[in-house]
Amino acid sequence: MSERSVFFLSDQTGVTAETLGHSLLTQFEGQKFRQVTLPFIDSDDKAHEAVEKINTAAGKEGARPLVFSTLVQDEFRAVVRQSEGLYLDIFDVFLEPLEKELQQKASHTAGRAHGMSDIESYMKRIEATNFALANDDGGVTRNYEMADVILIGVSRSGKTPTCLYLALQYGVYAANFPLTDEELDNGTLPDFLVNEKEKLFGLTIAPTRLQQIRKERRALGKYSSAQQVRYELREAQKIFKKYGIPHVDTTEFSVEEIASRILNSTGVERRVRP
Repeated sequence: MSERSVFFLSDQTGVTAETLGHSLLTQFEGQKFRQVTLPFIDSDDKAHEAVEKINTAAGKEGARPLVFSTLVQDEFRAVVRQSEGLYLDIFDVFLEPLEKELQQKASHTAGRAHGMSDIESYMKRIEATNFALANDDGGVTRNYEMADVILIGVSRSGKTPTCLYLALQYGVYAANFPLTDEELDNGTLPDFLVNEKEKLFGLTIAPTRLQQIRKERRALGKYSSAQQVRYELREAQKIFKKYGIPHVDTTEFSVEEIASRILNSTGVERRVRP
């Protein structure tokens, strides 16, 4: 099957166009996509450059590229519409119905979604991120009373990236603590974790996947052996059951899905909205 080019166009970072586009493209299994993000299209020249890249791809592939756009400025959107791609404009789909319903014309101001117009929200994300970094892998445990959630699990089960995502996306104060041989051999958690038991959430993962991840980091030795991986996951599962800790298997989930399941399961409120 031939590869199809997909362009994500934005006057800012391109995150919104990428997120929506990726969600839609996952519905087409087996189709190969060459994905290109063109951010910060904030001039007529840049809009025409984008058109040239789209048209070049169309000529090489013999098929219309898919173009997901979150361009706000009407003049730049008009330029890109002239390309040879299938132009999918998010604002065309949503803004006009909203304008009719709210009986108000949209401002068409660029940068509202990801700018720093809301300083308070921005600072909450930064503070939460600093907290996650300071409380990563059990390095600091005296601040757990400030945490919204504390993730526990064996090494490389996805704790750190999930904590950082929760912080950056939602301003959630997330700490994480690795289950080491001491906890796994004894089948008990340290008192400072037991004292915060209502905040605990466990992450587990399939043995084959965990072994694969560990081999990429440290191929030789006990750390990435099949026997050690199975042992750690088995004992971690016993701890989750003993203390009644909710948990999720991260094997098939992206960090976004893991974070969403944690928030849904725990009821932790988002301090800020994306």
